[in-house]
Amino acid sequence: MSARAGASGPLRRLVVLRHAKSAWPEGVEDHRRPLAPRGLKDAPAAGRTLAEADCLPDLALCSTAARARRTWELASAEWGTPPPVRYDRRLYAADAADLVEVVREVPSQVETLLLVGHNPGLEELVLELAGDGLDDTLERVRTKFPTSAIAVLTWHGTGWSALAPGVALLTWVTVPRGGKEQERRSGEKRDPPGPAPSATA
Repeated sequence: MSARAGASGPLRRLVVLRHAKSAWPEGVEDHRRPLAPRGLKDAPAAGRTLAEADCLPDLALCSTAARARRTWELASAEWGTPPPVRYDRRLYAADAADLVEVVREVPSQVETLLLVGHNPGLEELVLELAGDGLDDTLERVRTKFPTSAIAVLTWHGTGWSALAPGVALLTWVTVPRGGKEQERRSGEKRDPPGPAPSATA
């Protein structure tokens, strides 16, 4: 099914945010690794980027890993009233199929959903759901989906339970850095999205 075929139901947006840059302190288990100094700057930048793009979620789903939780806390602190968040252990070390299963449980009244998690699962999810992409967004995700990267997928559906491979359009990819939005390619300018080393790196 393509992103443009058989569209029905309200417009929905899935905002995918990879956690910000993490540290690797000796003796700390993977699930408890904190953000690195750069990550502490990039996470608020991600929140500001989403606010400026009018892309704030109705609900957030976040991995229970410390680096993902801290990314969410710092990003959402940039918003006036953060939406509800659900911390879900299943998002840690999840592959694309696991992530789709979790997202399909989201209530139908949620129209914009934020997913905060890890690679390679998030990158795989974006590529699996996107039947098409604006400009070179698909190629950019295939090339690299770095820490603090944001991808926005839009689709029409009666509920999240109907989410399936290829139904979405990848409308926007950006990588906020230290309070300043930077696109993957230096100097590249893009419009924001409109309404239209471990397994858990």
